[in-house]
Amino acid sequence: MRVAVGCDHAGYALKKMVMDYLKERGHEILDEGTFSEESCDYPDYALRVATRVARGEVDRGILICATGTGMAMAANKVPGVRAAVANDIYTARYSRLHNDANVLAMGARVIGPGLARAILETWMETEFEGGRHEKRLEKMACIERGERDGGT
Repeated sequence: MRVAVGCDHAGYALKKMVMDYLKERGHEILDEGTFSEESCDYPDYALRVATRVARGEVDRGILICATGTGMAMAANKVPGVRAAVANDIYTARYSRLHNDANVLAMGARVIGPGLARAILETWMETEFEGGRHEKRLEKMACIERGERDGGT
């Protein structure tokens, strides 16, 4: 899989572990920054990763900031992106299984490296279940296109 990875200054240290894990598993990594712990603006990096995902240049995206929330909020502004904050294994699993999340956001100040690795492993290995969940994704796509009724 091709995976774009991005972080802000708060997520910089955890990003290295994430990229090492992905490389160990044979994934191709696109490092979208940041490249230091110097203060920066998370929307810039969320946009880089989300744009690559939306264009189909990568299969999935990983974003890391202090809580994961800001990154997910920014990434979800890009049409076609379904970013989920997962700071626990259950959420990681179901964000893929039921929501087909294509971007994972994690909080470096919320979880440690061990839990981050378990979340990442679960998220990367879980496939979308499809079925009844497909119509829900289509409803989200309708909302994204400005169809206020959500396709109902």
